[in-house]
Amino acid sequence: MKMLVCCGSGLGSSFMIEMNIQKVLKELNVSNIEVDHSDLGSAKGTPADIYVGTRDIASQLQGLGKAVVSLNNMLDMNELKEKVSATLKELGII
Repeated sequence: MKMLVCCGSGLGSSFMIEMNIQKVLKELNVSNIEVDHSDLGSAKGTPADIYVGTRDIASQLQGLGKAVVSLNNMLDMNELKEKVSATLKELGII
């Protein structure tokens, strides 16, 4: 399973969210998910099961994979953990 974090430029913010998702996955004892980051333009050509982005770009990620995690605040670890774990439960991963 692959999770792709996207932002407008694919550099700082998506990389930071990627690292935070890896922390969340470790807390949830989930180890079979590859996490990567990308810019929005490249996301359309990068297959993933779950796409993660801030609310301003989440609508552009709809339909690319099985699920989209839309973050209101990319710095809020509680929101990130809540939304990632809910998505993983919906997909039967946890």
